Amino acid sequence: MGKTLVPADWAPLTDEEVSLVLGGTRTGAVVTWHSPRPMSAAGLVSWRGASLVVKRHHLSVRTVGQLHAEHAFVGYLRARGLPVPAMVPLHGGLTAVRRGDFSYEAQWVAAGIDLYRDAVSWSPFAALGHARSAGAALARLHRAAEDYAAPARPPGVLISSCAVILATDPVGRVARILARRPGLSRWMARRPWRDDFTGYLLPAIHRAAPLGRTLPRQWGHGDWHPSNLSWTGAGPDARVAGVFDLGLANRTFAVHDLALAIERSTVTWLDLAESGQARADLEAIDALLDGYESVRPLTPAEATALPEVVPVAHVEFALSEVEYFADVTGSAANAELAYDGYLLGHVRWFAAPAGAEVLDHLRRRSGRRPD
Repeated sequence: MGKTLVPADWAPLTDEEVSLVLGGTRTGAVVTWHSPRPMSAAGLVSWRGASLVVKRHHLSVRTVGQLHAEHAFVGYLRARGLPVPAMVPLHGGLTAVRRGDFSYEAQWVAAGIDLYRDAVSWSPFAALGHARSAGAALARLHRAAEDYAAPARPPGVLISSCAVILATDPVGRVARILARRPGLSRWMARRPWRDDFTGYLLPAIHRAAPLGRTLPRQWGHGDWHPSNLSWTGAGPDARVAGVFDLGLANRTFAVHDLALAIERSTVTWLDLAESGQARADLEAIDALLDGYESVRPLTPAEATALPEVVPVAHVEFALSEVEYFADVTGSAANAELAYDGYLLGHVRWFAAPAGAEVLDHLRRRSGRRPD
């Protein structure tokens, strides 16, 4: 949630539990590295002479069924040549299993090097060449996923979607989501969320929704930023070697996924909490989009929609993050940060001069003049 390391929300993986999950015995696997990301328990594991990644999720965050839906998409992409690591069958033969209150999954380590492994969350690209390659890789994923017909995943904890930002009645849609998610509802009842949506979010949503509703639905990655990619090297011309962490993948639309990539990879959001200021790297935005369009040119409708979707692409995930902190981990401070700094803060930034410059830049790229 910031630039400094914080205690993880979950206990670290142990050799014994990983051994039981992988092979059904208490020994055999060794955890060689623990991920510092606080929202999950994950690590590199040495097992039977190979290296793989194991993740543990609380069932309130990911059920076995939810993981299998994600793994089906992974398998679909791999069958179409995308460099997505294969899932590892666990003890019993399935790619996701439950033990107690937790679910587990494992995948083989991605090709290439994990160049951004030690970077803080949502760090911008270290080089324009990285942004260009990431854009091209995202376009290849969208090409491969065009015909994937699985239905959208329903709203849940730490899951992205586009249901609210495309709704004809966004406030009503949020109210229906709260009716099905009591933990989030209890927390939101403490805040004037209807007034906040009306004052901050609805103007941007009303610009995005009519444009987004005309675009074809398809699955996307949902969390495209450089630390979810592996790389061919450490230099500025390194290319994407592998794609991983599809935990937020869902059926939205290509422009939504591209907007998330811009939002999460080209703005220094962590500066916003410290100084009240964040800056966007317009050159990185251009490099990302140039790479993307070298593989999958945006249609005129998509290019027009992109600047309007970017300010609100985060809305559903921000709500799910509020729920995670309020109802799963019980962190009142982080729930407030997710609501004020993320859900509202990002859309407010795009309405201020620094963010408006980004949107105007995107409108000029699409051939539209700013209003």
